Amino acid sequence: MPTSLLRVFPMKLPVTALVFFTVMLAASGQLAYSAAPFYEGKAIRIIVGTSPGGGYDTYTRLIARHFGKYIPGNPTIIVDNMPGAGGLVSANHLFKVVKPDGLTIGHFVGGQFLQQLLGKPGIEFDALKFEYIGVPAQDNFVLGVAKTTGISSIDQWLASKTVIKFGAITSGDGTYDISKVVEGALGLPIQVVSGYKGTAPIRLAFNSGEVSGLSNSWQSYRSTWRKELETGDVIIVVQVSAKPHPDLPKVPLAINLAKTAEARKLIQAVEQAHGAAVRPYVLPPGTPKERVEILRKAFMQAVRDPELLSEAAKANLEINPGSGEELERNIKELLRLEPSLVTQLKEILK
Repeated sequence: MPTSLLRVFPMKLPVTALVFFTVMLAASGQLAYSAAPFYEGKAIRIIVGTSPGGGYDTYTRLIARHFGKYIPGNPTIIVDNMPGAGGLVSANHLFKVVKPDGLTIGHFVGGQFLQQLLGKPGIEFDALKFEYIGVPAQDNFVLGVAKTTGISSIDQWLASKTVIKFGAITSGDGTYDISKVVEGALGLPIQVVSGYKGTAPIRLAFNSGEVSGLSNSWQSYRSTWRKELETGDVIIVVQVSAKPHPDLPKVPLAINLAKTAEARKLIQAVEQAHGAAVRPYVLPPGTPKERVEILRKAFMQAVRDPELLSEAAKANLEINPGSGEELERNIKELLRLEPSLVTQLKEILK
């Protein structure tokens, strides 16, 4: 019996009293143990579905440096890359293989949710069953072309009918989907060359002259294509977003160039898939709800952390976060796309 209790009860105690105090001490120890945070002494793995050096990887490594301190128990955060098929490989892995214990988070291209709706072969996940943590930024997609093409505006490009090779990852990724829908809806002469593992390899291909254009988020351009933007080697000619980005007030919107209501709807549908929902952090189905809530709260705290924001500013990374609840609503809305548009998008994005 502890000395403190002996001071209170200095005389010899009856057996029943000894049993009582033994039970109480054991119970207090059990309570202390059960109150220890689940994440204490553990590591959380974030699987990035694209190659190192691109925007998804850059955002994740920034978040990983601050995420753990807002999670009770302060776990270690580990970042791994699992590139393939525009994030489809990692999305399927998260859905089918990963244990739903709250220790593995997936980060892949949100355009894969649209591909589920379009019935893309190889999709083995159900977006409605994932648990959503949030997004660090809500993208504004733009098309950039090489200075060497001689094209400096969208009007000049349309008039010249110059075919420009655009590097892309695969269907389901904005590098592919945005390029194809703008080609189809506006009649832009684009030749999409897919099969790259991420935007970092596309940047190498661009700089070597293998391709001369890229559909990418302005957020990624600012961060990972800084040299090309500063030298003028890449020129932004059109925005594929609901409204102009503050950095690009004079660059026209693709939706305003569409000649028909149908074309505008097609652009709007793909823009939605690659805008607010394009940078999701998700958990496998069946993850305990209390751990989902812990990670949702910690994520939003991390992306508002002053140190993270300072690092993001230095790296030209835009932070415009959305909560897990908002992300989940966006996904549900996207999956209710009207059947006629689904049919047309299947043809455009095949």
